[in-house]
Amino acid sequence: MTAPDARGRPTSRPASRPALPPSAGPALEAQLERLADEIGGRVSAAVAYGEPVTAEGVTVIPVAEVSVGFGVGIGSGPGAGAGAGDGEGMGGGGAITRPRGFIEIKAGTATYRPLRRPWLDVALPLAALLAGAAAPSLARRLARRRRG
Repeated sequence: MTAPDARGRPTSRPASRPALPPSAGPALEAQLERLADEIGGRVSAAVAYGEPVTAEGVTVIPVAEVSVGFGVGIGSGPGAGAGAGDGEGMGGGGAITRPRGFIEIKAGTATYRPLRRPWLDVALPLAALLAGAAAPSLARRLARRRRG
């Protein structure tokens, strides 16, 4: 939902208008627009870049990844449920932020520092090592089952 501006900070892009089927009535279209406005109003550059914090001559600006999504469903026909005629439906959506790092400004120099996930640095190589150690044993067991 964001694109960088001239300073490299994200700015809100206008949401593209989804294509609705001709059977979708004006009420559903109005609900979808209201939903997009509500979600868009809550997600901004201030969410991706938090408020700067300064201590002991160092300024830190938190950085997060922001994901937004929403959808709509339209029902029609006899299997659509009681009272669901052509063009009736519902919608929903939401946003999530994930911390990704911070910008450190010290002595006039800005440096981006990503947040590391130490469990990934340990868990992935350990899982690969265990899988590699277990593979020959599993292969022998499968070969025995096929023979006997």
